[in-house]
Amino acid sequence: MSGFTQDWEPVVIRKKAPTSAARKDEKAVNAARRAGAEIETVRKATAGSNRAASSSTSLNTRKLDEDTENLAHEKVPTELKKAIMQARMDKKLTQAQLAQVINEKPQIIQEYESGKAIPNQQIISKLERALGAKLRGKK
Repeated sequence: MSGFTQDWEPVVIRKKAPTSAARKDEKAVNAARRAGAEIETVRKATAGSNRAASSSTSLNTRKLDEDTENLAHEKVPTELKKAIMQARMDKKLTQAQLAQVINEKPQIIQEYESGKAIPNQQIISKLERALGAKLRGKK
């Protein structure tokens, strides 16, 4: 049995190659320095700052800055919120019950009745059908 020799090549098992982010990692750079590998460092012109975003004002940004009008979302008009409340009370429904009838969250009904909601025509039409009242009469 002394005539046996190893006739296979050694197999080296390694983890998969590091990603580009991992190669730039400080540990990887230090390991490469210790190994004597060539290291290239490049500093980007605006790296680490937000100068590019704020230094040049685009046309749209300038228009917004010059605009003195107060921009806000349209809210539910007073007539609509009162009409919803009145129709709901006439049907003797709570906000939660009405929400269940139109398959929406109770919070939606609460927002419409308090005037905080952004009007959605689909929800208003659901309310009209459920309450049997015309809510969008004159605008």
